[in-house]
This record gives sequence, structure tokens and C-alpha cells, in this order.
Amino acid sequence: MRLLKILLASVLFATAPALPAQPAPSAFPGAQGPAANTPGGRGGRILRVTSLAASGPGTLKEALDAKGPRIIVFEVGGIIDLGRTTLTLSEPFVTIAGHTAPSPGITLIRGGMDIRAHDVVVRHIRVRVGADGQARGSGWEADAISTVAARNVIVDHCTLTWAVDENLSASGPRFTGSTPAEWRAGTSHNITFSYNLLSEGLADSSHPKGEHSKGSLLHDNATGILVWRNIYAHNVERNPLLKGGVQAAVVNNFIYDPGTRAVQYNLMALEWAGQPYQTGELSAVGNVLRAGPSTQPGLPFMMLGGDGDLLYHARDNIAVDKHGAPLPMTGRYGETRARLVDSPAPVAWPAGLPVMPTRDVETHLLANAGARPWDRDAHDIRVLFFIAEGRGRIIDDESEVGGYPALPETRAPFVESDWDLATMLPRSGRFPGQKGPLQEALSPRDAAMRRP
Repeated sequence: MRLLKILLASVLFATAPALPAQPAPSAFPGAQGPAANTPGGRGGRILRVTSLAASGPGTLKEALDAKGPRIIVFEVGGIIDLGRTTLTLSEPFVTIAGHTAPSPGITLIRGGMDIRAHDVVVRHIRVRVGADGQARGSGWEADAISTVAARNVIVDHCTLTWAVDENLSASGPRFTGSTPAEWRAGTSHNITFSYNLLSEGLADSSHPKGEHSKGSLLHDNATGILVWRNIYAHNVERNPLLKGGVQAAVVNNFIYDPGTRAVQYNLMALEWAGQPYQTGELSAVGNVLRAGPSTQPGLPFMMLGGDGDLLYHARDNIAVDKHGAPLPMTGRYGETRARLVDSPAPVAWPAGLPVMPTRDVETHLLANAGARPWDRDAHDIRVLFFIAEGRGRIIDDESEVGGYPALPETRAPFVESDWDLATMLPRSGRFPGQKGPLQEALSPRDAAMRRP
């Protein structure tokens, strides 16, 4: 009888309907894109940054180098001077919670950060690279933040300026492995860039190639890329640039004062010699391009170059010159074989992505994009007010706009009970340094804006 009961229980268990899998929680409320459900460092150790030194005990570098899931919080605010070095994040499962720092927050200068890991969340950090007195063309060429063969990464609400290469990129090798699927797995994929302020990439500076004021590079074969609700301001090119075979959605961004190119796609034959071309995929929806003092007359919203084809879905984009007159929506650089293939349906589109009405984009992003919008520093205030007023320009050196900031060192303990450690939001609803109400990054009406 006992054996019969065991057998019967086994049959009932085997034939019982499977319970639906519970979706993984978002990295934080409002996270979007293929990386939206990365855990980052959720559930891991709390690592406290207590020193503004570039390296050593209690520093950001020590926390980045630590192994295992971890949430990096800050008990110090001010400037971390990297001394023309680049921080490398190579250990996965980490959340960098820059919003935990006491006012004025955390600003990295004279360097940047390479993310070479998976399941990473970076929020509310300022990075101001700068030329730091290096001669023009001398070889100093740092990004502000770059993902390098990384996956499941979110860079959200960061301020990234004065890079000598790109302000923010998704990069890595083009051709790891022998098939397109292996290429895509071997470079950056499932990356979200959201609510960042990407401005004043340095033009005629220390980059060895000469002029190099660039917003974002999405490198060849990068896939699952979402560029959502960012401000690009005063960058000559790459606002953003998609290289060959990239699959991306560029949605609700505000592009101000680009120099010679705004959104771009380019598969370069010289870089793909001997490899079969892959068709890129781009959905550009609800973006605003507004020309400024540095913008080439007649600049199109999207330009196609190179030899590879692009499957392109465009909807509800606005492009105007500095007087409000319409600009072309598409253009071409180079007489090459690339074809722009219209797609009536979205491509590379994240499920459930909120799309804001285009006319709301500029106002919303000026209020919300960038690090610590409740606690702006002087450079962010300058850039945002100049955008609103139609002012500012592309620069060659940070000294043209006041140079590196001088911020006081501040200290305050991180009290775990004051924070929801699953979302890394303050239980009080107010962030360190917040003096007044803050417009929510994901407004209640976003729920009504989800459309394919």
C-alpha cells in the first residue's frame, strides 16, 4: 500500500500543471530594455566607499575589484581624481549606487571606467574626463564609460562629459567566434543607456586621430541595445553611431547642437574585409533633434554610410534647425552600396517600452536626465540652461568652460534601514541632498505610452 501511494504521488506530481514562472524583478523601478531585469548586486554585500583616493582601502576601485555580488554605496562625496587612468570593472553582479553619496555626489575626473563584466548597474555618477593639459594628438584617448564585451548592463542617470574618445559606448571585439551568433555573444549585448547627460565631447584635443568629439559608439555586432531618454549635447558626431550589424532601439532622446552628424549607421568595408555583412536593425522613435550654434546647416536626423544595409523603423521624430525650420530626416555620407530598408514595424524593440509623446521629450529630459537631478553641480546646470536657451558650443578643452570642478569633501554614514536594498531607493522618498520635490523619472502616465 505504501508503495502504491508513492507511485500515485509520483504520477500526480509529474502530471500536475507547471506553475507559471515568476518574472525577475526589475533592476530598479522604471528600468527598461533587455537588461531591465539584471540583478546587479542585489542580495550581495554592502561595500562602503569611504575614501576619495584613486586606489587603496575604502576606495571605489577596491569595491570594483571585490568578488561576488555587491552593492557599492558611498559615505563620502566629492571628487575622485583618477590621474589619467581608467577604472576597470571586471567582476560581475554589482550595483554602483551613486545616489547614496552625500551632496555633492561623486564625480570622477581625469579618467573614466571600462565595464568588462556582466550584470552591472551604474547610477548617478558624474565622469568628467578632460584633456588635463595633454598636447593635441598626443595619445590620451579615454572614454567616460564604456562597456567592453559586457552583457546585462544598465548605465542610468549618469553625467558623462569631456571624453577624449566617446562619452558613453557599448563596445568589444567584432568577430569573436566563427558565426554571427558567436560574434554577437562575444561583444557587448543587452545594454541599456537611460537618462544620461552626454555632452561636450572634446573635439581638437589629445586623441591621436585628431578631431574626436563623440557621443556614443555602438560597436559592430552589438545587440539588444536600448538608448532611451538621454540628452546628447555639443558632440560633433555619434549621437549615437551604430556600426555594422548593430541591433538597437533609439527612443525619446534629445539631441542638441550636434556638429556634423546626429544619428548614424555605418558598416565599414575596411573593417569587415572577408566577413559576410550583417544587416543592422534600428528603431528610432520619438526623438528630438534641435540644431545649435555648432550644427552644420541642413544636417539630417539620421545619416547612412558604409556598405552594409540597415533595416530602419522611424516614427514620430522631430528635427529642426536653430530657428525651428524642419531638417531632413535622412541623409547619406559617401557614395556606397548601403541600402536603407524601411520597416513598417519596429525592429530590435524591447517589450513594453514606454514611449513619451515627442513634444514632451525636451522638457522632461532637461528636468530629469543626468546624475542626481535633484542635486545638480554647476557644470550640469550650465549645460542644461544653455540647451534650454539655444546656447553653448562644441569645445576642444575643458578649460574653455571653467575646467575641472572643485567640490568639497563631504561625509555621511550609509544607514541600511533607511534604504530599500532591493531597489536601492530611499524609504523616505528623498535622496541625499534633495531639497524639494523631484519629478519621477517614470511618470504614472508612462503606463499608457507602451506601444510597439
